[in-house]
Formats: sequence, C-alpha cells, structure tokens
Amino acid sequence: MNVDITTFLNSNLLDKYLIGQTSPDETRKVEDYINKYPEVKSAYDTMQDQLELVAQANAEDAPVHLLGSILETLDDKPVIALNEKTKKSWFNYGVAASVVALLFASASFYFFNQNLKLANENQIVVDELFDLRNDIDNNNSKLESLMEQFAQLNNPETEKYIIKGNKRAKNLKTVAYINPKEKTSMIDVVTLPTLPKEQCYQMWAEMQDKMVNLGILSVTDRRLQKLPYTENATALSITIEPKGGSENISGDTPVAEIELKIND
Repeated sequence: MNVDITTFLNSNLLDKYLIGQTSPDETRKVEDYINKYPEVKSAYDTMQDQLELVAQANAEDAPVHLLGSILETLDDKPVIALNEKTKKSWFNYGVAASVVALLFASASFYFFNQNLKLANENQIVVDELFDLRNDIDNNNSKLESLMEQFAQLNNPETEKYIIKGNKRAKNLKTVAYINPKEKTSMIDVVTLPTLPKEQCYQMWAEMQDKMVNLGILSVTDRRLQKLPYTENATALSITIEPKGGSENISGDTPVAEIELKIND
C-alpha cells in the first residue's frame, strides 16, 4: 500500500462520505479513490457492512397489530383527538432520531478507533523501516571496513609481524600488519595474559632516539585494530604499564618485542 492511499485512509473523508457529510469536492475525491484503488474500495465496503450490521443489531420490528390499532383509534375517537396522536407521533419521531443519533455516535467512535489503530500500526511500520535502514547502513559501513582491511592484508607491500611474549607473558600473542608504502598499520590481538586491575598492556614503536606510544592493547573486541603508523620505526614492543597507560615507557623491560624490516 502506497503512502498516498495510507494517508487517505487515515483521514476522515471515507467516514464523512459514508454518512453524507462530504462537500462536493470531497465527494468527487472519495469516489475517485474508491473507483481507482481496490484497497479503498475494500475499506469502503467493509465500513458499509459494519454500519449496516450495527443498524440491524439495534433495529426493532414494528408490532404486527400496530396498523389495526391506529385504524381503530381513527374510527372511534373524535377529530380533536388527532392532536394527541400528533404529539405521540412527534414523540416517536424524537425517539427514532435519538436512536439514529446513538447509532451514528457508536459507528463514529468505532471508526475513530479503527483509524487510530491503523495510524499506530503505520507508525510501527515506519519505525521498523527506519531501524532497518539504520541496520543496513551500519552493516554497509562494517562491510566497507572489512573490505578495506582485507585489501590491506592481501596487499603485497604489507608486512606481517607475529609478536610473542617472553617468560613474563608466555601466552601473549599479537600479529601486526604494516604497509610502509600506504603508510598504514593494523594489529590483531590474539591473546593477552590476565593482569591485575591496576595494570594494562601498552604498545610502543621504537625510533632511533625515542619510544612512540601506539596505545593500550585489549582483547575485549577480537578484531583488527588500526595502529598509528610511525615513519622509520625500527621495532615494536609491548610493556606492562599502570592502568590507563603511560606517556613515557617505564624502565621495566618489555614483555614482547620484534624488530621491523627497514626498507632502504
């Protein structure tokens, strides 16, 4: 169902048309929609059936002897008694009008609730479509990132370095991927031995005269992580630092280190 049909059904035009309260322009519009769209025609037929059902459920059959009683009254009573009958007739008309008004109010309330329910259902569909669109965008973004990483890993210029821990961190294992031509670097943190809560693992790039901080390592999210690319780095090392990391490498010896290939 397209948006135009949904908007039309959510309006009150079909209800007003059913009870004869539409303007000439509105009448033409409703009849055009009924003739043009099967969904609108189906909704209109359903509303007609429901209104007829409500009317039948509340209707009362006239007593069989009513006509005979009226004729007897006309024959037996003087003409002046006609005014009493007239009063009763007007009273009966008032009762009938009240019943019709009650039926109309009941039908209007029913259709209002149906329209409100339909509007809520439409809003749920819109929200679900919005969430689905966000999921698609997120998945596309993740896919693009994976494709970029895959291309980098398969680039012949990318060097692979397996960094293993020493006796102080036997189960430590990380894999670094460095492409000096594209100036990109990534790391796959495979395993890290458990440390006390007040400590963390931190990675460094070794230069000729200093150590450059590359960030804290974690295995909470097992995926390739980008590393800051460091020009002219000669080695990578991992140390144990206080929680939150250090600006400068501690005097403690690294728990893992590896030399990098230097392209002349």
